[in-house]
Amino acid sequence: MLRLQDSVSNLKGIGIQRLKLLGQLGIFTIEDLISYFPRNYEDWSQTTSIKDVSIGEIHTIQGKISTIPQNIKKGKLVMTKMKIQDSTGTLWIVWYGQPYLKNYFHKGETYLFTGKVNYYYGSLQLLSPEYEKINNTQKDSDIGILPIYSLPKKLSQKLFRNWIKEALEKIESTIQEFIPLWIRKQYELADLEYSIYHIHFPKDRQHFLTARRRLVFEEFFLLQLGLLQIKQTVDKKLEGISFKPVEEVKTFIKQLPFCLTDGQKKVMEEIQQDMYSTYAMNRLVQGDVGSGKTIVAAIALLITAKNGYQGSMMAPTEVLALQHYETLKTLLDPFGVTCTLLVGSLTKKQKENIWENIKNQKIDIVIGTHALIQESVSFKKLGLVITDEQHRFGVRQRISLSQKGESPDVLVMTATPIPRTLALILYGDLDISIIDELPPGRQQIKTYAVPSSYRNRIYLFMKKEIEKGRQVYMICPMVEESETLELESVIKYTEKLKKEIFPHYNIAYLHGKMKPKEKNEIMEEFSQGRIQVLVSTTVVEVGINVPNATLMVIENAERFGLSQLHQLRGRVGRGKHQSYCILISDAKNKIALERMKVMTDTTDGFKISEMDLKLRGPGDFFGTKQHGLPDLKIANLYEDMVILKQAQEAILALFEKDPFLQQTEHCFLKKKINELFKNSTEVLAL
Repeated sequence: MLRLQDSVSNLKGIGIQRLKLLGQLGIFTIEDLISYFPRNYEDWSQTTSIKDVSIGEIHTIQGKISTIPQNIKKGKLVMTKMKIQDSTGTLWIVWYGQPYLKNYFHKGETYLFTGKVNYYYGSLQLLSPEYEKINNTQKDSDIGILPIYSLPKKLSQKLFRNWIKEALEKIESTIQEFIPLWIRKQYELADLEYSIYHIHFPKDRQHFLTARRRLVFEEFFLLQLGLLQIKQTVDKKLEGISFKPVEEVKTFIKQLPFCLTDGQKKVMEEIQQDMYSTYAMNRLVQGDVGSGKTIVAAIALLITAKNGYQGSMMAPTEVLALQHYETLKTLLDPFGVTCTLLVGSLTKKQKENIWENIKNQKIDIVIGTHALIQESVSFKKLGLVITDEQHRFGVRQRISLSQKGESPDVLVMTATPIPRTLALILYGDLDISIIDELPPGRQQIKTYAVPSSYRNRIYLFMKKEIEKGRQVYMICPMVEESETLELESVIKYTEKLKKEIFPHYNIAYLHGKMKPKEKNEIMEEFSQGRIQVLVSTTVVEVGINVPNATLMVIENAERFGLSQLHQLRGRVGRGKHQSYCILISDAKNKIALERMKVMTDTTDGFKISEMDLKLRGPGDFFGTKQHGLPDLKIANLYEDMVILKQAQEAILALFEKDPFLQQTEHCFLKKKINELFKNSTEVLAL
């Protein structure tokens, strides 16, 4: 008998090497293994007789081995070959490079084989099929539906299935149910043991659907319940600064060369209410690229400084920090608010001078990068912490900055819209603000998706834009296999453009491996118009404001997610000139074509994020593992909305009945929540 916490090394055939391979999948314990769900299924319950097979098609055939398996050398490879028969005919089974199979199969044994049927040298053949042994007492229909897992090449499906089977047999009746019986009855949910078994080995479609529905409900239920409990805990702690209203805010807004949008006004009111209350603000502000989040941040910083407190703003790159510093300094200087920039590339003497001024409160507002969270930085009276592009920071980094004050207000800004369905899970109706409109006068970015055969026409269009005095971004293909190859492709592409296409223009490249100083110099030259074409990897996704850049060309656009394509497109369209985005893609698969259509049909970041969610399905919903939350392994945020809402209903009912999970019938649920969220108690520093 095995326990869920036991190592998978207790299973047959798992040695050091296979343990490492499983570790790459995040599988270390028996519980990890049985919670690693299939990505697909093959129906082996429907067999075809040998006389009815079609060449080139995949078939499942039940046959008896009629010859002794043989190993035959074919050059450097070894071919393992044997014949099978059923009541209608015979065919050959062939494997290459697996000589050990000769001793695995024996004449007279009956197997199910699934694979593609070929015709070689006058006889039918199955090449490298999957196989399952049929016992004397077993019918082929008992094999049913076989799971297919996402595995590294060195792990076979059959081996992995055998480990799952062995694990399920050895932990039988030790899987602890934790969803209370009254909830399972109300929502007609299968029990956990049934669901785990039938998600791996469903007898038929109905068994699979029943198992899946339970497991989807469970994921939504646990995630939302855990977040709600964390939120309760955090809310208790967050007694903070009560800022006083500031008259200068009205003057600040009047002096702006434009009017605030209704979206900005609404979010500003929400932020002011938080700041004026006795509780510390913990608010996420979502706003599409160019929606005016910086102005909202500036007003919050003005309130902070005029109340005698210090404010800080952390950005993920030096380039972005510099941009924020220049904008905020221009806006806040007339009101006597002192701003400074703290980044890693400053000299030691410059940093020491800034540290001293922060400590003595000679500086009101500090804008910087990760340099802000170093131990040397000590605030005298920190009242407001702002982080920009929150998905670029780990939870701990944001907490580190907050801990430099006594319960300061926290404002997080992002131009990566979180889909409304996801916001529903993570925040419910809690502290989330959305600026859902762009300032008036902003032109739509015209977006086109074209095949690579248009490349010469694109070069001509680039030339026209450059001759008008405009600038161009070119995003190189993303190379998933190797960062080195990605850098090479950027450098080679730049050389080609310089030599063959635009010899008279100034062209430069940018990639993630460059030193910060080099990156800053290139971006500075580009922002000042001295570089006409900037060839880059996705490091410009969060970049500086270059109003003169009017064209974004993205090579191999199908390799990028929708939200990332939208972020890249947002680098243009920031000035008064008409801007364009050209997506180059030769991909013909359905998802790639849908992505291109979404990009050409809309520039609404929230619509795009919803579609991104639909096309991506379940998984790591922020695209980063840093948030500290359990990921969805089987639930699909887009397709399973009905189950999501049922899980929310169940949680509300549970909270009415037993908000602190103190009743005996909820003890296992409480234990499960504590296990899942043990590293997430401060996750709502988001």
